[in-house]
Amino acid sequence: MNKSEKTLTPKLVKKLWVAFICLVLLMGASYIFITGYFANKHSLETTQRLNADVANHVIAEKFNGASPFLEDGSVNKALFGDLMHDMMAVNQSIEVYLLDQEGKILYSVVLDHSDKAPAKKVDLAPINSFIADKGNNFILGDDPRNPGEKKIFSAAPYHVDGHSGYIYIILAGKKFEEVSATLMSQYFTRLGIGATLLTMLFSAIIGLLAIWFLTKNLRLITQTVRKFHEGDLQARISNPEKSDIEVFAKSFNNMADSIVSNMDKMQSVDQLRRELIANVSHDLRTPLAVLKGYIETLQIKHDTLSEKEKEEYLQITHDNVDKLSNLIHQLFEYSKLEAEQVVPVKEPFSITELSHDLIAKFRVLAEKKDIVLELDNPEENCLVYADVSLVERALQNLIENAIKYTESGGKVTLSLQKKGSNVEINITDTGTGIPVNEQPFIFDRYKQVDGNTTVKKQGYGLGLAIVKKIMDLHDTTITVLSQPRKGSTFIFKLPAYQV
Repeated sequence: MNKSEKTLTPKLVKKLWVAFICLVLLMGASYIFITGYFANKHSLETTQRLNADVANHVIAEKFNGASPFLEDGSVNKALFGDLMHDMMAVNQSIEVYLLDQEGKILYSVVLDHSDKAPAKKVDLAPINSFIADKGNNFILGDDPRNPGEKKIFSAAPYHVDGHSGYIYIILAGKKFEEVSATLMSQYFTRLGIGATLLTMLFSAIIGLLAIWFLTKNLRLITQTVRKFHEGDLQARISNPEKSDIEVFAKSFNNMADSIVSNMDKMQSVDQLRRELIANVSHDLRTPLAVLKGYIETLQIKHDTLSEKEKEEYLQITHDNVDKLSNLIHQLFEYSKLEAEQVVPVKEPFSITELSHDLIAKFRVLAEKKDIVLELDNPEENCLVYADVSLVERALQNLIENAIKYTESGGKVTLSLQKKGSNVEINITDTGTGIPVNEQPFIFDRYKQVDGNTTVKKQGYGLGLAIVKKIMDLHDTTITVLSQPRKGSTFIFKLPAYQV
């Protein structure tokens, strides 16, 4: 058995065993106590039923022809002495008391030998109930030798020589208690040992079956978790709704799905990071190599180059410095957007005026390529509620990208149109277009449009990725409609500002 198999029995099973054993012990103790209580009660009730007429027999036999009172009205103690000796010869646990009509104890032989202060009176309510029921019901009465305690008894009224009262006989006296305590102790010992052994045997069998059944699903889940931990990412708990611990089973499946999904995302992000590093390295290396080459040429051939050549070389160097600076700026800008360090400051502004400014800014670049750059619907003033600097950056990237991919003689149009509570912004060009299968990926970082070419398509990189991040900050989306060699249209919406 390896270490992983040893841990198959979880702490939960051990705790279930401890709880089960404690429950069994508690039930066993309760069983013994309840059994003893009702057994003792049954014994007392049986004794009382069997001896219910003892008091009547005493009156009928002992008081017939002999009075329990002397001529002076005092109790005939000799008669009672003979009575107690006769009765104790039959049953040593019996205690006989002579009561008056109010329940006052007139005499009893046992009181002369009592080591406690005896009661002087007995409650007549249980006696009257016993007499009325003829001893058919289980009734406890006062114990004169132990005030406050209740004992089984027999009672009967007497009327002799003008005296009335009750013969009150305790059926479970001191001797009965001593014998009963000894027997009860032995009974409890035998019952306890027997009940404990039987209970432990049956409890062990039932406990094994119960814990095996209760932990069946837990063991299956544990095995599934171990498989997942060992690399089987497809391991799932089958039919979780039928499990005894449905919530846990479903939670594990959901957690496993989330982990696998996050791993896929992490792998995708890692792949994009690798592509980003590779493409950024390429973009940085190219202008740096150009800069180094022309600067070395200027240093080596400084005296042999004409002024026109020097000016041409310096211009090329300047252009590559601008390209390098722009790339570094885009990287810095995108990193802040991706790290969520940019918080949009939304305010109402005229996107029409902003569009006029951008058209004027890029018109010179468009004219150099013989491209028509115009603003559609320039008369209507459209107000939006957004971050003006971020929207300006997005429009700059889209217009610059459209000019780059539009050939000489083409056209780039920026149009604004109110649609309900939004303003729709379209940037349309007549350029080379984007293949349909590549359109869903053009907003990824440095996604190459044509993976079969060795030359990376400039423009479908950080520029559009930055635009996508800006749209996300404004809780809107940007879509592209494009056909190869027929141009492209980028569309997004911003909430209109109502004056």
